[in-house]
Amino acid sequence: MNYRTDVEAIFTTLGLAPVPDSPNGIAVRTPIDASLLARVAVSSDAQVGAAIARAQQRQLNWREVPAPKRGELVRAFGEAVRRHKEALGRLITLETGKIVQEGLGEVQEVVDICEFAVGLSRQLYGLTIASERPEHKLLETWHPLGVVGVISAFNFPMAVFAWNAALALVCGNTLVWKPSEKAPLSALALNALLLQTARAQGIDPQGLSELLIGERAVGQALVAHPAVKLISATGSTAMGRSVGIACASLFKRSLLELGGNNAAIVCPSANLELVLRGVVFAAAGTAGQRCTSLRRLLVQRSIHAPLVESLRRAYERLPVGDPLAGGTLVGPLIDERAFDAMQMALAQAREAGAQVHFGRREAVGAAGAFYVRPALVEMATQHGPMLHETFAPILYVVPYDSFEQAIELNNAAAHGLSSAVFTQDLREAELFTSARGSDCGIANVNIGTSGAEIGGAFGGEKETGGGRESGSDAWKAYMRRATNTVNYGATLPLAQGIRFEV
Repeated sequence: MNYRTDVEAIFTTLGLAPVPDSPNGIAVRTPIDASLLARVAVSSDAQVGAAIARAQQRQLNWREVPAPKRGELVRAFGEAVRRHKEALGRLITLETGKIVQEGLGEVQEVVDICEFAVGLSRQLYGLTIASERPEHKLLETWHPLGVVGVISAFNFPMAVFAWNAALALVCGNTLVWKPSEKAPLSALALNALLLQTARAQGIDPQGLSELLIGERAVGQALVAHPAVKLISATGSTAMGRSVGIACASLFKRSLLELGGNNAAIVCPSANLELVLRGVVFAAAGTAGQRCTSLRRLLVQRSIHAPLVESLRRAYERLPVGDPLAGGTLVGPLIDERAFDAMQMALAQAREAGAQVHFGRREAVGAAGAFYVRPALVEMATQHGPMLHETFAPILYVVPYDSFEQAIELNNAAAHGLSSAVFTQDLREAELFTSARGSDCGIANVNIGTSGAEIGGAFGGEKETGGGRESGSDAWKAYMRRATNTVNYGATLPLAQGIRFEV
């Protein structure tokens, strides 16, 4: 099949111009068969500076628009995305190799966060605080931050931007987006749809959301620009460390959503049918290429052997293949580099004495595509490669004896994104979600580590970066807080009882 023609048809369906072919641009290839989808032009230094300048200028009047009116744009954008859900989902599949259901699910996330942000646009609240001084009022107010820079990863080429954009826009900010060089077509389509929606709403789209295409140098220029007040970056821990240090040196805010080495604990009382379904989706979904993918399974020794055998049988029959085909559950890895990293990790596990089931390349598709059967790795103890994140479908299984030991193993990883426990014991569930339990930003009970809803704040601790996106009060990251003291009296009493008479 000619997937390049397919992409052109999707852009036409969206009412967008075709992506101009740039002979010296980034070559975008589909993981399905490694064929060329497009060559996308890279933003020059001058274009980066001009885009940020437009966003900075536009924000000066966008901040004056009442928040509920800003929410109207986000509402209309969400409706446009909903109308084009099938086309956008297919584009995600073509560009990233996600199965169709997951591509559609990602587009639904865009719709969901827009709906959340519309309601939020009428709830940007501050506090009124009791003053110690008579005839004084103490309160806090929240104001737009400015230009928000977004750096997104290939594995969620639309949802991560939407998580940031929907909140940033209703908070009165403008956007400059640098997507992954592995998935620029999804970004081009979604950003164009946002600007198209703005025009239809009678809103000048210039500077509202600027798109930058390129590799590391473009991201570095975005981070370094003084007009950009917040960098929200999603990607590897190594990338986040560079971004965080650069932002800190400029006293600039950073919101980091980085890697995850996520664990699930399986207790003797667990519903093992529920465990099987939850574990396989969390570990093998998106071909293991989620930051919330399940990487470590900690199983109580008394049920270890039968559960491993059930997982082995499930992995053996997992449909691996064309992500556009209806029955497929595991599509291709993004590229050869991901495949090589997976094979290196499995080789290290074998050297460490592990028993490795599956994980080899499947004879599917063209020579340049990398399909693998998800790997199941039995480890006697938690050590070696399983303490390092490999962005691929590898599930390490380790036995444990006591529940306290399992929590220690869960918390031993350098990352702290997502975690889960499968148990029917109320005390174990409560302990896992208590201050003595999981040290991750997400701690689930009787569901897997992946598949977060947009209503809750998303993010993690330690080498995951500490950022929070999406729901709850994550909007506060996109605004600046001011504390106001109002004296409505005729005298000037000072705080702390200080006397200063002139």
